[in-house]
Amino acid sequence: MAEQRIKVVVGDITTLAVDGIVNAANESLLGGGGVDGAIHRAAGPGLLEECRALGGCAAGSAKITAGHDLAARYVIHAVGPIWEGGDDGEAELLAGCYRTALELARDHDLETIAFPAISTGVYGFPKRAAAEIAVAQCVAFLARSDRPARVLLCFFSEADAEFGREALARSRG
Repeated sequence: MAEQRIKVVVGDITTLAVDGIVNAANESLLGGGGVDGAIHRAAGPGLLEECRALGGCAAGSAKITAGHDLAARYVIHAVGPIWEGGDDGEAELLAGCYRTALELARDHDLETIAFPAISTGVYGFPKRAAAEIAVAQCVAFLARSDRPARVLLCFFSEADAEFGREALARSRG
């Protein structure tokens, strides 16, 4: 079952020894606060240089770079939506982030990938709703693809991880 290939973890995504980590990026891809800033700092200046050449990324999509100084070989930069109350297509854009990131992971034959809670920081997406979208998109994708073989949903706090665990438990029925 696809759900069994998903695990909720608490920690610092920049330290995970996985094939790819997902960056909760902004449209410029040039770094920022939160997870984005932490990934850029940990990856070193080569990441910023590579991101400059990508020309940005639209909300709801993702682009891939090397991991540079990270333990992960790749960084998938997913641009989540800014929460505007829920009536501006935010849920679809967030779902698109997960789908596109998973497609990039599959296309680059990544065995393991770790996601942060995209858009739930300064972008304000409600955490419970974001966790439901993350789990639903991962389950649907993994049901039809053998790559990535393992998905980690990495939360910075135990309280936030609980939203992921609840969503995963609901997906298992």
